[in-house]
Amino acid sequence: MGIITLLTDFGTADGYVAEMKGVLLSSAPGVQVVDLSHDVSPHDVDAARLAVARYWRRFPAGTVHLVVVDPGVGSKREAIAVASDDRFLVGPDNGVLSPALLLPGARVVSLAVPPDAAPTFHGRDVFAPAAAALVRGVQLDSLGPAFGDPVIRRTPETVREPDGWLRGEVIVIDRFGNAVTNLVAAHATEVRVGDRVVPLGRTYADGAAGETLALVGSSGLIEIAIRDGSAAVKLGLSRGDVVRVRDGH
Repeated sequence: MGIITLLTDFGTADGYVAEMKGVLLSSAPGVQVVDLSHDVSPHDVDAARLAVARYWRRFPAGTVHLVVVDPGVGSKREAIAVASDDRFLVGPDNGVLSPALLLPGARVVSLAVPPDAAPTFHGRDVFAPAAAALVRGVQLDSLGPAFGDPVIRRTPETVREPDGWLRGEVIVIDRFGNAVTNLVAAHATEVRVGDRVVPLGRTYADGAAGETLALVGSSGLIEIAIRDGSAAVKLGLSRGDVVRVRDGH
């Protein structure tokens, strides 16, 4: 039996995750269920999308990724399953599965919602049964009709300004308060946040305690960080704030 991963915004206090696990283990005995996180901020589809982008191809071929960050649950939004790069993803059609949808050859089907499904809990009643079926070896095409127009969310593009600076923005604040941007300038020579010039480092430890620095994180994106602190708190940074880089081009 294979692997099913779980990413939700449910937290662990209310038993919602446990209900989903009960369905998975009952429908696919012996499956390995891997909890990735249940601490995505409630309804934060973009944060979940970026998390999916980090991990979904790190798992072995055949893995089923179950993603439930679903503020539109019970509405007319589609429930979908995706096959992409020899892996499967199951979740709402709200852009949370975009990293897999962007790959050439991705296949998508629409999942039927059973008449007895709770309109407020498709994670348990729609997505978990579909994920269990896929990990048992059921073919994607047997789960529903092909769906040709899924919602795809993209990270904003950077912009080359007339003065040569590359303008990007903060796309997520991680739990350490690091401001992760959409900038991938590997040869950055200078980083600015507002009017502040931020020194470049290679690791978080390159700055003195409390010092602001910029570095390329493990995802290849430029981050603004505070040594032993939170850049989001100290600098007042949030998603969408502008960060500029001079990259030698």
